[in-house]
Amino acid sequence: MPSPPAGAFPWDHRDPERIRRLMPLLGWLHRHYFRVRTSGWEHVPPAGPMLVVGAHNGGLASPDLAMTIYDWHQRFGYERRIYGLAHAKLWAGYPWIAEQVAAVGAIPFHGRKALAVLERGDSLLVYPGGGQDAFRPHRQRGRIQFAGRTGFLRLAIRRGVPIVPLISWGAHDTLFVIGDLYPLAQAVHRLGVPWPLGLDPEMLPLYLGLPWGLALGPVPNLPLPVTIHTRVCAPIRLGRSGLSASRDRDYVQESYRLVTGTMQAELDRLRAEAA
Repeated sequence: MPSPPAGAFPWDHRDPERIRRLMPLLGWLHRHYFRVRTSGWEHVPPAGPMLVVGAHNGGLASPDLAMTIYDWHQRFGYERRIYGLAHAKLWAGYPWIAEQVAAVGAIPFHGRKALAVLERGDSLLVYPGGGQDAFRPHRQRGRIQFAGRTGFLRLAIRRGVPIVPLISWGAHDTLFVIGDLYPLAQAVHRLGVPWPLGLDPEMLPLYLGLPWGLALGPVPNLPLPVTIHTRVCAPIRLGRSGLSASRDRDYVQESYRLVTGTMQAELDRLRAEAA
C-alpha cells in the first residue's frame, strides 16, 4: 500500500487522483446502469465535520454506497474529504481489497481513528447495520436495520457533530435475499469453515443473484441493473454533547430511536414517491 500523503494519519491512504480516475466509470454506472435519482444534497452543511449515516443495501456490492461516493465528489470536489468506516479485519485478511477501498477514503473501523477524522474537520460516512443490514431479507428491504448498534451515536455525541441521514430505495433489488439462515451460522463457524472477508459470523443469507444464481453466505455479488433512489435528509443536531453524554446509556438509546425513527419515516416517504 502506498505511503500516505504528508500531514496525513499513518492509516490515511485516500488518493484524490485515484478517485478522479474512478469517476468516469462511476458516472457511467450512475447514469446508465443504475439510473440514479438523487435529492436532498442541499441539506449537507456547507462546512465542518459531520456524520453521514446510511443503510446498507444490495449485499457486499452495496451499489448505493458507490453511487453516494460519486455524488459527493461531483458536488464537493476532491478536497472536501469524507472517509468511510470499514471492518478492520479487511486490512488484516485481504490487503489488496483494503488498498483499493482505502484509496477512495475507507479507514478501519476504530473509535480513535474515527474521532481523529472528525477532530481534523473531515466527515465520516457510516453504515451501522453492517452485513445484517446489507443482507436483510428482501421482504424487509423497506426497514432501517441497525441491529441496535449505537457506536456511531456515541461518536457523534462525543464530538457534537450533526448527523446527516442518508436513505436509499431500489438497491436492495439488485439481488434477492430469500432469508437469513443465521441459526446455522454458529454451527458453520464451529466446524471451522472460513468466513468471507474474515468477518465474524453474524448472518448466513440465502440469496438469488449474479453471478452465482443461488448463493449461501455473505459472498460477493454483481448487482442487477435497477433504478436506485437516494436522498440526503436534513441534519439531526442532538441536544447534548461531550464524553459524559456519550456514556449516558439512556440518552444514547433516546438518540438511537430519534435517528432510526427519522430515517424510517424518510424511507417510507421515498419509497412511496418512487412507486
